Formats: sequence, C-alpha cells, structure tokens
Amino acid sequence: MSAVKALADGAIVAKRNLIKIKRVPDLLVFSTMSPIMFILLFAYVFGSSIHPVGISYREFLIPGIFAQTVIFGATITGAGLADDIQKGIIDRFRSLPMSRSAVLVGRTGSDVLNNVLVIVVMSLTGLAVGWRIRTDVFHAAGGFLLLLAFAYAMSWIMACVGLIVPSPEVVNNASFMVIFPLTFVANTFVPTDGFPSGLRAIANWNPVSSVTEAARELFGNTSRKSPAPHYWSLQHPVVYTLIWVVGMLAVFVPLSVRLYKRAASR
Repeated sequence: MSAVKALADGAIVAKRNLIKIKRVPDLLVFSTMSPIMFILLFAYVFGSSIHPVGISYREFLIPGIFAQTVIFGATITGAGLADDIQKGIIDRFRSLPMSRSAVLVGRTGSDVLNNVLVIVVMSLTGLAVGWRIRTDVFHAAGGFLLLLAFAYAMSWIMACVGLIVPSPEVVNNASFMVIFPLTFVANTFVPTDGFPSGLRAIANWNPVSSVTEAARELFGNTSRKSPAPHYWSLQHPVVYTLIWVVGMLAVFVPLSVRLYKRAASR
C-alpha cells in the first residue's frame, strides 16, 4: 500500500511540476532550443568533414544528440529540487500527510515527460535534416524507451545532487562540469577509432557510448561496412545500458529518499 500511496502522491506532485512548465513555457523552449542548435550546427558545420564508414553523418549524429539531450535534461530534476528547497516548498511538502518519496517520484516522473516532448521536437528536426529510422516501429520504440530509461536513472543521480547543493545555479554548474565531458568523451558525435588508446578505452566503456550505440542499432543507423567494435560494452550495448540503468536506480533511489528525509531548511 505504501508503494501505491507513493505513486498516487507522486502523480499529484508531477502534475504540479507540469503545470509549472505550462505557466513558464520558457523552461520548455530553452530545453528544446539547445538540442536543435546542436543538430543544426553539427549537421551543417561539421557534417561535411566527418564521414563515418557506410552511413551518412546525420544518421550517425542524431542518436548521439538524443543521448546528450536526455542526459542534460536530467539536470532539471536536481535544479528543480534545489529551487524548491531554497524557496521552502520542500518544507511545506514534508509537513503534509504524503509519502516521503512522493516528491522525488513526482519530480523524476515529470522530467521524463518533459524529455518525451523534447525528443519529439528533436525527432522532427532530425527528419528535417535527413535522419531516418531504418527499422520497424517496435525497434524504434525500444530505442526511444531505452533513452528515456537511461535519462530517468540519471534523474535520480541529479536528485541527490539537488538535495545536497545549496542552489539551482550550483546544480547547473556542477552538472555541466561532469556531464559535458561525459557526453563528449564518447561516440556521440564522432567515431572513437581516432581517439588515443587510453581515451578510446574510456570512451567505449562510457555508458553514454553504449546508450548511443544501442539507439543507433534500434533505429537502424548502423552499417555492416563499419568495423565491428572490440569492446563488450558496444558489442552488447542494450544489455550494457540496462545494467547501468538498474545499477543507478538501485543505488540512487534509496539514497535520494534518505537525503530527502534529512533535508533541512536552507
């Protein structure tokens, strides 16, 4: 019953967060403008210089942009929680007869819905610049669901950050310092074959590389002419990504709930 109550209370909190986006549409506008900018810049500025084997660069690029965007979208969770703590809203929630985990469930759930809207906009932009899905609807749906699952797990990490740091600005700065290199030291924008050997190993075991590679496979944005990956993580990208998703949730969901219970007024 406690799990059902947490979900029910979480749905109410998620509705509150979505209403906030409706009332402040700038939140959604700026979260969609950044990936559109990346798609256009990389497709038209760098696309003429990067030539993956057997596939157009734009089809290689878009799954990487998807992965980068949903990961950066997870930072909304941390910033939102830090903002609510700073304004005293969390204290009000804690005084209500609601599940302790409801705020976190609602926050992460609403951010998944925000990512869905962003992915829709990115997909339309990708189609406009030449990206295509080469598989069937079931594989394509699996690709989108895997991206959202990874983003959801990342949201719980960001929830921990938001419950620890003192302000949304610190969340954004701290997240940027970690996520930016994490998404670039990967196969998101260029093949890793040209990386120095040590950096290439890091990039190929990076979970961002595996979720990107999994999305490419599920969307059919790969080629038989491309050299086969030598790392298990990229030979089985779906499995490797799911291992990371389960591991992150197993660690950071209970940790976030514990931090929320200890949260004090700031």
